[in-house]
Amino acid sequence: MTSTDPGISRPGKIIALHLNYPSRAAQRGRGPAQPSYFLKPPTSVAAGGAPLPRPAGTELLAFEGEIALVIGEVARHVSPENGWSFVSGVTAANDFGLYDLRYADRGSNLRSKGGDGFTPLGPAVLPADAVDPAALRVRTWVNGELAQEDTTADLLFDFGRLVADLSQLITLEPGDVILTGTPAGASVVVPGDVVEVEVDGSGLSTGRLVTPITEGTVHFGSFGARPRVDAKQRAEAYGEPGFVLTEELKAKLTSVGTATLSAQLRKRGYNDVSIDGVTSTRPGAKLVGRAKTLRYIPFREDLFRAHGGGYNAQKRAFDALGPGDVLVMEARGETGTGTVGDILALRAQVRGAAGIVTDGGVRDVAAVAALDIPTYHSGAHPAVLGRRHVPWDTDLTIACGGASVQPGDVIVGDDDGVLVIPPPLAEEVADAAIEQERQETFIAEQVAAGECVDGLYPMNDEWQGRYAAWLATR
Repeated sequence: MTSTDPGISRPGKIIALHLNYPSRAAQRGRGPAQPSYFLKPPTSVAAGGAPLPRPAGTELLAFEGEIALVIGEVARHVSPENGWSFVSGVTAANDFGLYDLRYADRGSNLRSKGGDGFTPLGPAVLPADAVDPAALRVRTWVNGELAQEDTTADLLFDFGRLVADLSQLITLEPGDVILTGTPAGASVVVPGDVVEVEVDGSGLSTGRLVTPITEGTVHFGSFGARPRVDAKQRAEAYGEPGFVLTEELKAKLTSVGTATLSAQLRKRGYNDVSIDGVTSTRPGAKLVGRAKTLRYIPFREDLFRAHGGGYNAQKRAFDALGPGDVLVMEARGETGTGTVGDILALRAQVRGAAGIVTDGGVRDVAAVAALDIPTYHSGAHPAVLGRRHVPWDTDLTIACGGASVQPGDVIVGDDDGVLVIPPPLAEEVADAAIEQERQETFIAEQVAAGECVDGLYPMNDEWQGRYAAWLATR
């Protein structure tokens, strides 16, 4: 065992959580239904004060201040209620990552997160029995300025649950470390910067974990993935705020029709953003939410045997839905079988999803229509999924009803149909649609009073003046 800081030894394994703080989830534009993890090598551990070289030829070395759990005794098949009792202490951690290599092993994060020195820990370990796991605070400073601050009061997944979840399949051993996620505020550092992380609670503190950033001198060879940066990776590395579909924006979008929204999108050059050929199981209901996506490929016997049974992509997609999500499914317009039935539609409703959209068929249509959740579909059919489809993959760009849909797109539906709105346009389009419908209300009043539409629809300067006076009375 190689010593790092007092009370900390090189762990047998380091398990890191992707998302846990609501502030970070909002920044990323997604909130996971269940915790997900990746491994970091024990060789990534570093002591406080050890310099971290930014690899030569790279740009996006990002810090993530975190709370690290140190396992105190063997944990296997433990319950969430008892999970915390297997933790011997907590300490400060910095989960450094190199976004320049994120493309090369997304998900595993081996190279982007596993470099030597990429997991500083310390300097002190707070005894687990001396702190309240729901009342800890983590703070990060860059060059003396506070960059991150959050508490464990409202984590998506509490520490006991993390220990229990991991122990279902993995034996956790004394000295193992669990990194529990980072709050909003993580960003890029450059050579010359100094990053400090501190965890405190119950009157105790780990002290500051200090990591100076230096300039590396060894370049990557041509025999492996080389650093690569694009606009998306740069934005995520710097922690630029992601789009959030707020309740206020939802209310705006709900207050106007898709016909009006479509007109405003067309004015901005978007003519192919309607999901065509679908009708709702809930006439009169309005749909507003963020897209989650699922793709089916054409049926093939061997592929269905390999991918159609068990906990397949379709079931995983429904289980991953969260409040406000809309599951949009690419079924190639194939209506000769169902792509969703009553059980999975009920699962989506229980998960809090806003709706379901498929350009394929629906089974058990009467039962699906009886649910509160609206399902937009291309027709009813009694056949099961395997007659025409293989559930293939999720969370990718798909085509549905002639429209391209990306995860996170804003989906709006009513009796006229379903629209896909690029998130950066949502607020602007909603405000313009509200104004358009306000003007059309005025115009309709004038027409009902006998006015000629010439010059009124659209309004000329004279009618614009009258409209301004009318608006002032409202």
